[in-house]
Amino acid sequence: MTNRSPQYDFDIAIIGGGAGGVLTAIHALGLAGADVRIVLIEPTARLAQGVAYATRHAEHLLNVPARRMSAFDGQPDDFVDFLVAREGEAAREAIAVSYAQRRHYGEYLRDRLQRARETAAAHFEVLQDRVTSLDEADDMLRLGLESGGSIRVRGVAMAVGNNPKPLPARGASGLPGKSVLEAWDFDAIKQIPADAEICIAGSGLSMVDTALSLVANGHRGRVHVLSRHALLPLAHTKHAVADFDAEALLGMPLRQRMRVLRAAVRDADHQGLPWQAVMESARPLVQKLWLTLSHEDQRRFLRHVVRYWDVHRHRIAPQVHAQLEALQASGQLRLHRGRLQTVAREGERIRVTLMMRDRRTQELDVDRIVNATGVEMRAQLMRNPLLSDLLGKGNARPGMHGIGIDTCAEGDLVDAQGRNLAGVAVVGSLRIGQLWESIAVPELRGQAENAARRLLALARTPGRGDVGAT
Repeated sequence: MTNRSPQYDFDIAIIGGGAGGVLTAIHALGLAGADVRIVLIEPTARLAQGVAYATRHAEHLLNVPARRMSAFDGQPDDFVDFLVAREGEAAREAIAVSYAQRRHYGEYLRDRLQRARETAAAHFEVLQDRVTSLDEADDMLRLGLESGGSIRVRGVAMAVGNNPKPLPARGASGLPGKSVLEAWDFDAIKQIPADAEICIAGSGLSMVDTALSLVANGHRGRVHVLSRHALLPLAHTKHAVADFDAEALLGMPLRQRMRVLRAAVRDADHQGLPWQAVMESARPLVQKLWLTLSHEDQRRFLRHVVRYWDVHRHRIAPQVHAQLEALQASGQLRLHRGRLQTVAREGERIRVTLMMRDRRTQELDVDRIVNATGVEMRAQLMRNPLLSDLLGKGNARPGMHGIGIDTCAEGDLVDAQGRNLAGVAVVGSLRIGQLWESIAVPELRGQAENAARRLLALARTPGRGDVGAT
C-alpha cells in the first residue's frame, strides 16, 4: 500500500477498502483489460477491515453458514474452498454448514484480492488516504484527498461503509474517555476488568459481539442490556425452506403481509418446520418486498416493524444464541426494556437513567458503558467528509426516508436535482434507503460486480477523458 500522492489519473477509483470496496476491486480486476488503471483508496493500512471483519478474536463468528459467503455468484463454494485449503478436504461437509470465525472472512477477501492482482492484466494501486471531496471536472471526476493531493478518474465506486451511532444519552460527552466504549472497539472491550458491572446500550448484533468477548474473558460482573424493545437476535436452525408462496406478498400492503407471514409460520409449525423456514422462503425477495411497499407503509415499517424484522431476519449461530441464553439463565445478563435518558459520573461509577415503557424511571450504577446502538443510517450524520462534501454541494441527496443516499435502480448516485451521475456507482450500506437489504454478502457481491462492469464500460466510452500522466 502506498501513501504517496499519485502521479497519474485512473480509469476507476474505488473509495473504501472494507468488504464492499474489496469485492468491487476483485471483480474489476477480473474483468479489466491491460489498458485499465484502477486505484483503491482506503485510509487504514489493512484492507477488508471494515466494521464486520475487523475483529481479531476467535469468538466472533459469521452470522450465516460458510457455504453462503462466497465472493462470487458463479462460484458458490469459493469461501468453503478457502477454508478447506486450511483444514483439509475431509472437513468440507462440516465446514460448509459451520459458522466460521469472522476474521477468516477478512483473510479470505484479502487472499482473493491478491490472487486477482497477480493474474490481472490491469494496473492496480492501493492508496492509503481519505477522499474528502468529489467534483465533476471536464469529462472526468476529481477526487480531493485528505493528504492535500487530488486525482482525476473516469468513474468511481463509493463503498465507504458504516459509522457507529453516538451514544443516545444526555451527558455522554462529559464522561471520562475510558468510561464509554464502542462495541466495535474489540480490543478495548477485552480490557474491561472481569469484575466490572457493565451497561450495554443496544441489544442487536453489536451487543452479541460484546457479550461473546466478555464470556471469552471469563467475565464475572453483571451485564445490563438496555434497549427500547428488549429483543435479542434469534438463532438459525438447520436449513429448511417452507412451501410458502412469498411472491404473493409483493402485491399486499404491510399489515396484510404481516398477517400472511404469521399464518405461514403456523402452517410451517403444523408441518414440523421451524419459523426460520418461512424466512428462508422470503429471503431472496427482501429487496422487492421493500420496493413494492408504498411510501407510507415503508414509514410504518421503520416506525413499528423494523426491530421485529431484524431479530428474525438477521439471525445468529445456534451456539452463540445458546451462550446468550446461558448468561440470562444465570442472572449475569439482565435485559431492560426502556429508553436511555442520561448518564452521569457518580463517584467512581456511572449512573445510567432509563425511561421504562410505563414512564417510570430506573437507575443503574455501573463501571463501564458499551455503545452497541448500531450503525448510523443518516448520511448527514455519518461524520464522513466525502458525504458532507457531496451533500453540501448538492452532488448527492439523502435517500428515501432520510437514510443512506439516493441512487437510481442501477446504483448510480443521484444529485440534489434528481440527476443520475453515471460515473459514480454506490455499493453497500449507503443504498439502504432505496433497497433496505444492502449489506449482506449476496447483495454486496452482486452490487460490486455490477458496479465494476458498468464503470469499466464507461471507461471504454470515447470522450470520457484521457487517462495518463499529469
